[in-house]
Amino acid sequence: MARQRCPAAQGIEVLQEKWVLHIVHALLTGPKGFNAIGREVGGCNPTTLTQRLSRLEALGLIVKAEGDGTCRACYRLTEAGAQLEGVIGAIQRWADAHLVVDGVAGPATPGASHDAHA
Repeated sequence: MARQRCPAAQGIEVLQEKWVLHIVHALLTGPKGFNAIGREVGGCNPTTLTQRLSRLEALGLIVKAEGDGTCRACYRLTEAGAQLEGVIGAIQRWADAHLVVDGVAGPATPGASHDAHA
C-alpha cells in the first residue's frame, strides 16, 4: 500500500517549484498580463513562465481572463491563490529577521547581533 503524504508535504511540493511563489507575489497587487508578470518576476524565461502559469491555473491558484485593454489576457489570483499572501508574508518576515539584504544583516545572520533574546 502506498504511503499517503501529509497535506503540508504536498503543499511544499507545489510551492517549491521554481518561480511559483514569485508569480504569486507578483499577482498579490492585482491582475497582470504575461509580460508584466515576466518583468516583475525577472529572470524567468517565457517558456518556463508559460508552464508555471498553466500549472498554477490547473491547481486553481490563478485564473486567466480576457484582457482589459492593457494586455490580451490577464492573470489574477483565485481565493485559494490569494490565501498564499500569509505564506509570502511569513517568508518576508523571516527574511527581514535573518538574511542580509542590501548589506543590512538580520539578527540571525553570521556576524550580526544575537542578543535579542538575552
